[in-house]
Amino acid sequence: MKISRKIHRQIRLQNLIFSLLFVTVMGLLAWLSTRYSAQFDWTAASRHTLSEASRKVLGALEGPVKITAYARENKALREQISDQINRYQRVKPDISLDFVNPDTKPDKVRELGISADGELVIEYQGRSENLQEPTESALTNALQRLASAREQHVVFLEGHGERSPTGQADYDLGQFGSEIKRKGANLLNVNLAVTPRIPDNTSVLLIASPRANYLPGEVALVGDYVKQGGNLLWLGDPGDLHGLKPLADQLGLKFLPGTVVDATTQLFGIDDPTFAIVAEYSAHPITRGFQTMTLYPAAAALEKTGDRGFETAPLLSTLARSWTETGPVEGKIKFDADKGEREGPLTIGFVLTRDRPRPAGEDEAAKAAPKQAGDLPKKAPDAPPQQRIVVIGDGDFLSNAYLGNAGNLNLGLNILQWLSQNDQFINIPAKTTADQTLELSPLASGSIAVGFLVLLPLTLIGAGFFIWLQRRKR
Repeated sequence: MKISRKIHRQIRLQNLIFSLLFVTVMGLLAWLSTRYSAQFDWTAASRHTLSEASRKVLGALEGPVKITAYARENKALREQISDQINRYQRVKPDISLDFVNPDTKPDKVRELGISADGELVIEYQGRSENLQEPTESALTNALQRLASAREQHVVFLEGHGERSPTGQADYDLGQFGSEIKRKGANLLNVNLAVTPRIPDNTSVLLIASPRANYLPGEVALVGDYVKQGGNLLWLGDPGDLHGLKPLADQLGLKFLPGTVVDATTQLFGIDDPTFAIVAEYSAHPITRGFQTMTLYPAAAALEKTGDRGFETAPLLSTLARSWTETGPVEGKIKFDADKGEREGPLTIGFVLTRDRPRPAGEDEAAKAAPKQAGDLPKKAPDAPPQQRIVVIGDGDFLSNAYLGNAGNLNLGLNILQWLSQNDQFINIPAKTTADQTLELSPLASGSIAVGFLVLLPLTLIGAGFFIWLQRRKR
């Protein structure tokens, strides 16, 4: 077929138009790629994507966050920091990152206390914090601390064999105390026999399973703290209350005799029947969205005895097949109502709330203040903050020995956040690192070695030899 000049010109024009359209489309796509991005994380446990906990923290931050990385001209280090911060910037675009070579600004480095290459200075709403490890867990915890405008002071009573927030024994709360500090709270131990005063700036007072009796004066100090509207977390245990019965009466609660047991825990691989299981939770801000089972070794059941001015609600309830065993927990055990034992479901944790009482004489002083002519009506004062108390009949569930079981750690953190009035941070679990190790049996390792070092090369050689023979026969 002969192509005329006219057809030839048309074909050239079509090719030119196609080329121009193709270049235009590619240019538009390139421009769109600078404005929008799409990323996919197919790694195990989404290691390169921010966890839901980090997203919740970023959602609670109002306003920009400035991060300055004091890192030398080390390309690998700066890329590592940039990659980590970019994950946060994709969720919160107003996070800025600047790099500063510490060798060029020694005065600023000394002023800020920079001590490591790659150390970050995070600034938010006039507050700042230094961070030496740019990991997601460390960075999220630092942002959470900065988001809390007020300092949190968690006071642990000591001097009566209580569980220590810094101790490393199985009985102690050392690991839980470390998590509390990572969340931005300050820990303080107070012995009322030595310092007969609970600090005024106490956010939460924590009584952790005493093993010796409190003196009447110490109990009175704790009672006054509660009467004045202080927040309290009381971790009890089965048996003697060690002088704290007046406190229980003040709260309108009673510790039932015996230990909560569940003889069917063997179905879950637990041989000890004193492990109480809580699988379902009541509707409360502490457990909103919390669906993980929690375990309570050797817990005491609680019941409400009367109205003491608090709104009292159950927080933790065991399964229906549990009961309070008043006899020795050994051999074959069974429920015996004749001995006063209570059948499940049993409440092992209560929450108590009320409007925080006003200081004595505050209202009278306001009424007695003389009014001047022409004074404008004053705005009514805000409602007093809420007093919050949690009483749980078990302290083992937060101990070093059992903190890692099921959802114990995250529930404990939720309780502390709620007591500290940090409701926006409830149900932000502690960030855990996925197991990245691969353990193979000797047989599996040998099979992989033989497959890749022997069988695969022989297969490739055989295929090549077969193709060579086929071509030679042609």
